[in-house]
Amino acid sequence: MKVPFIDLKRFEYGFLEKWESKIFELSKNANFIGGPEVSKLEESLKSWTQTNYAVSCANGTDAIQLALRAVGVGKGDHVLIPDSTFWATFEAVVNVGAIPSTIDVDLSDGGIEIEALKEGIKELNPKAVIIAHLYGWGSAKIKEIRNICVEKGITLVEDGAQCFGAEVDGESIYKGAYISTTSFYPAKVLGAAGDAGAVFTNDVEIARRIRMYSNHGRKDHYSYEDVGFNSRMDTFQAAFLNLSLEYLPDRIKARVNAVAQYNDILSTNGITQIVAPRNFKENGYCNVCLVPEEHKKTIQARFTEAGIGFGNIYPSAMSEQECSPKYQNARFGGNNSILLGKTVFNLPLFPYMAKEEVDTSAQLLIDTINSL
Repeated sequence: MKVPFIDLKRFEYGFLEKWESKIFELSKNANFIGGPEVSKLEESLKSWTQTNYAVSCANGTDAIQLALRAVGVGKGDHVLIPDSTFWATFEAVVNVGAIPSTIDVDLSDGGIEIEALKEGIKELNPKAVIIAHLYGWGSAKIKEIRNICVEKGITLVEDGAQCFGAEVDGESIYKGAYISTTSFYPAKVLGAAGDAGAVFTNDVEIARRIRMYSNHGRKDHYSYEDVGFNSRMDTFQAAFLNLSLEYLPDRIKARVNAVAQYNDILSTNGITQIVAPRNFKENGYCNVCLVPEEHKKTIQARFTEAGIGFGNIYPSAMSEQECSPKYQNARFGGNNSILLGKTVFNLPLFPYMAKEEVDTSAQLLIDTINSL
């Protein structure tokens, strides 16, 4: 049985027909930028995230840049970021003129290591800290991290590109954040038909500034408060997301069921995983296995030969990237981020996976490791 790493084509019955009808309607009326679909989406996002303000934008990378601009991060400011994250977290800091330094990862949950965070704050007194909620959950110490930043007067920006729909202690993970972001890249749990993103906050002035920066820095059509950039979400993406939100609870349920199935199989066969902390309700974004570094290439080759997809989220630390030394100031903590990159291995995970697909993927990993 061949299994893709992710399948974006498993739509619910009637979904494509509704989408085709919506495309026709929007095109017929030339509704391409803004309008009711975007407004409807932002209202729905506020409800899902339990935040007061949701500002849509063109993509998840812009969302981080908008958040940084809105809280006043700019040229020469120090910003601490995770050493294990997607490159967008790093480049967003550089793109607003700030200076990134990285914090090592906590291998128990994939979040940042608390002592490394404290060390970075003590040495740099940064303008901001960015944390990334990877894998479909967040750090078990999320409240401690938030409290540390509040006590030190440091703005905490939460990169929630992978955690839409996740909950901590029964509430949306975004609810307790000062400012947070998400990505609607098609492969996300809530994915668009192209690029799209959003920023969430409970602060009215921060929300106003985000919207201003996302639309060329406008006060009105030909009056500008500041230099912004063009990061508006187009109407087609908003419409696709609005339609997808109708089905999102079922998609998350299907993903989480696959996660539970993986956990049952893998945990009883000695496979090491990083899993969601107990106080989290995850969204089923991805499976995270840790395999022996010396066998990883062989495991990948076996999966390729069998036609079963796999991922490496993420295969190398931010501090290890070719161009990082040009921009990075410092690195705090140990080498867990580097170790994670060398050992991480992600099994297929997407909505409506068949039980046989999960079983086949898990068993191939187990058999391969046992044969080495």
